[in-house]
Amino acid sequence: MTAILLVKTSSLGDVVHNLPVVSDIHARFPRARVDWVVEESFAELPRLHPGVTHIIKVAIRRWRRQLFRSATWREISAFRQQLRSCQYDYVVDTQGLLKSAWITWQAHGLRCGYCAEAAREPIAARFYDREFAIPRNLHAVERNRWLVAAALEYPPDLPLRYGIAAQSPSRGNPYCVLLTATSRADKNWPDVQWLALAQLLNLQGYDCVLPAGSPVERARAERLVQNMRRAQCAPPSNLSQLADLLAGAAGIVGVDTGLTHLAAALDRPTVAVFGATDPMLTGVHAGARAVNLGRLGQLPDAQEVAAMLFDLMEAAGSAVQVET
Repeated sequence: MTAILLVKTSSLGDVVHNLPVVSDIHARFPRARVDWVVEESFAELPRLHPGVTHIIKVAIRRWRRQLFRSATWREISAFRQQLRSCQYDYVVDTQGLLKSAWITWQAHGLRCGYCAEAAREPIAARFYDREFAIPRNLHAVERNRWLVAAALEYPPDLPLRYGIAAQSPSRGNPYCVLLTATSRADKNWPDVQWLALAQLLNLQGYDCVLPAGSPVERARAERLVQNMRRAQCAPPSNLSQLADLLAGAAGIVGVDTGLTHLAAALDRPTVAVFGATDPMLTGVHAGARAVNLGRLGQLPDAQEVAAMLFDLMEAAGSAVQVET
């Protein structure tokens, strides 16, 4: 049995982008053991894939803030022991950062990663036994897949499969999820556009559900909901619960944020709104049901987004017509 350790620790969208790698591995090596090192706050995402055998949680983000605590160094020691408790055939770092390369170097197995010219942080390449030149102009999902294919020596020609599933919640009215929150202010879509989109969705019989995490995000979501006719904020939820919410949606509209990538990975009709970043390399990437609108410096408007979402929902069979 081939044993493989994947190292992709963060962030939410990057972890989602790595899920198809697991599907690819099992398509080529059906009996493979696939373990995954991931930041503790994102550990629920690899669990959504039945092909992941074991998840090893790391807490680099938290450790950096608590380096002078003895408990932190005990945790680091325990993490290293857990990492070294298994002998792997391959240890593949699909992140290409110094922190992920350090983790890769701690594990037992053939250590593989991007060459210096291809890695996000070139110094990471010094920690690998084998380095691979993967084109930087590929979408992030495909870069992950090509790297693992090169490391495990199989052609990167498999169909794209995220391989995850979630449980759809029981709700009365059909609903759409609006992912309004993002970590960068320049990625936001203006409130006026969200309100116009909600009105168009309401007219077609859809409720709107707005998830939010931080207090700032929740304050904005609540402000938007107060000015929408049929909308509500989602209750505080973990990633598994949010995946369930997304899985049950008729459609999703989101800004450039990890949850939008998760929606696309769940094969739901998804429109991703871009304006501050380039969707060619990091946009939603999940086939015909996921579409990126907008480009660097040019945001789409609510009419354009709604028209695309209705087309996607009709093609997916999730569109409804309800008189209001």
